[in-house]
Amino acid sequence: MTELKNTERELHFFHLRLSVAAIFVLLCFGILLSRFIWLQGVKYKDYEVQAERNRILNVPVVPNRGLIVDRNGVVLARNYSAYTLEITPSKINGTLDSVIDQLATLVTIEPKDRKRFRKVLEESKNFVSIPIRTRLTDEEVARFTVQRFRFPGVEVQARLFRQYPLGEVAAHVIGYIGRISQKDADKIDDMEDAANYAGTDYIGKEGLEKSYEKQLHGATGFEKVEVSASGRAIRTLSRTAAGPGNNLILSIDIELQKVIEEAFGDHRGALVAIEPSTGDILAYVSRPSFDPNLFVDGIDQQSWDELNNSPDKPLVNRPLSGSYPPGSTYKPFMALAGLELGKRTPNMTIRDPGFFIFGGHKFRDDKEGGHGNVDMYRSIVVSCDTYYYMLANDLGVDAIHDFMEPFGFGRLTGIDLEHERRGLLPSTAWKRGAFKTAALQKWYAGETISLGIGQGYNSFSPLQMAHAMATLANNGIVMKPHLVKVIENGVTRVRTLTVPKESFRIPLKQENIDIIKNAMVGVNKAGEGGTGSSIFGNAEYVSAGKSGTAQVVAIKKNEKYNASLIDERHRDHSLFTAFAPADKPRIAISIIVENGGWGAAVAGPIVRKALDYYLLGKRPGDKDKTPVPKPDALVERSAAELKAVEDSAGGPKPGAETPGNNE
Repeated sequence: MTELKNTERELHFFHLRLSVAAIFVLLCFGILLSRFIWLQGVKYKDYEVQAERNRILNVPVVPNRGLIVDRNGVVLARNYSAYTLEITPSKINGTLDSVIDQLATLVTIEPKDRKRFRKVLEESKNFVSIPIRTRLTDEEVARFTVQRFRFPGVEVQARLFRQYPLGEVAAHVIGYIGRISQKDADKIDDMEDAANYAGTDYIGKEGLEKSYEKQLHGATGFEKVEVSASGRAIRTLSRTAAGPGNNLILSIDIELQKVIEEAFGDHRGALVAIEPSTGDILAYVSRPSFDPNLFVDGIDQQSWDELNNSPDKPLVNRPLSGSYPPGSTYKPFMALAGLELGKRTPNMTIRDPGFFIFGGHKFRDDKEGGHGNVDMYRSIVVSCDTYYYMLANDLGVDAIHDFMEPFGFGRLTGIDLEHERRGLLPSTAWKRGAFKTAALQKWYAGETISLGIGQGYNSFSPLQMAHAMATLANNGIVMKPHLVKVIENGVTRVRTLTVPKESFRIPLKQENIDIIKNAMVGVNKAGEGGTGSSIFGNAEYVSAGKSGTAQVVAIKKNEKYNASLIDERHRDHSLFTAFAPADKPRIAISIIVENGGWGAAVAGPIVRKALDYYLLGKRPGDKDKTPVPKPDALVERSAAELKAVEDSAGGPKPGAETPGNNE
């Protein structure tokens, strides 16, 4: 009986446990069923989209950056494809250093590669793919591919690279591209077309590469790629092709540029050559220069220190941001002001004893004993300082300012490069705003005297000086200087001329302009005794010019200037301005050679070489050479030709206030 009861009790508990287990199983199945209904019914659409996103990736296709070519079709910036070894830090196994050490057994990785990688890593996000080595050889690619399974987070990628085939030539014009920094990324986020930079690693940093970034970049394409659960690409489902960037055709004649850069030698300085009738910049030289290819992958620290710490400042864009006193190259404009404002006539003479005394201060002429009786023509030809001391005093600072400003002195030219320096064209209003104390704000009459010979507070960029000379050569018609002449659509090859129309016309009397031009011809004419006659007197063309020397430091009273006794960087700057042919100018030039001394001695010969090449086709060292025509290739080159090309592919401080040794 007892055993029966025990059996019944055990059976009861068994049924109870079975019921509980059944309820638990039913409950679990209920939960699973409800979850299934929730996922497959209520949230089906949402999870379908997520699953599709996990299965299909939208991969950006970086566009081919536009070419930069000179006016004759010579390629200055192009693209080429190469393999890079890239690391995504968030995906690697082990420490970054150990991974790099292991990679170095397969692929050559130098210390500079590691430093550059670390520098880029600091500016990038941890999940971004960063190159540790660029331009891998086929052998290196093969070695890594065999061992790729050992390196999660490391890939070989085919990338487009920018190349500047001429190296240092015209580097300050072309500029360079570099990897997008966090600062760049923030700016891109604020752009209307920020999405167009998806997948883009590089952006224009300097020069035309920066100022025409939107034109050069192109339109980013996209690929829809099906991927496996591990993230490997299986197949491409669809593709929206990237649109190549537009090509820039410059006004620069790169052969002229080469001639000038070679003529500079080891001298520091700047030269700008402009076509007066159009504003086309034919040559834009800043010396010394640098190799922009160094910056494409991220410049290594040693190269950066050499460039950045060099006393010659090769990274300074001298034509644009340098600021110098114009010296005696200012005198033709002063003479024109005297004629236009009625303070001088061409035949009015002054007696030059070799100095001008004002307020008890002696302003010296460069010629001891003076030039005797001097009229306007001779004042320009022999560069008589005393004549312009007197003229400046008669005109006054504000009249000088108002006359000079329309020529572009002390104002932005609007050239298609960023960071242009305004320069300084002094006036009484400027001085009141520039200084804090009443004594310093006052303009003293003695300060006006040195303005007449391009010294004192006068300080202009070489670009402004060339622009002013081009305007004078163009009879007062102001043309905006520019470097890009044509933009060619990267897809349709349609070309758009970007040459700006006439900005404005300075109201000048033609007879007065002709008087100044004639005197400038006399500067270079044989037999006139002008400061440029020894350089240009035997030229096969008639040119007009003006030499100049600008002081860097003042010399003491009663002390004679002796370059051999002065530190090289404290010697006078050498300047020369010119245009030719004199009757119908095709080119206007302004040059400054830092610490070069007397203007005609150093700057003048460089200008002669430039004019000989541009007008006659003669290079330095040529004897007799038949002049070669220089057709504008912008008209003659076909779109097909350019397509074939694509497929193949801080300036010094202003001078002293009391000058005394200008020409």
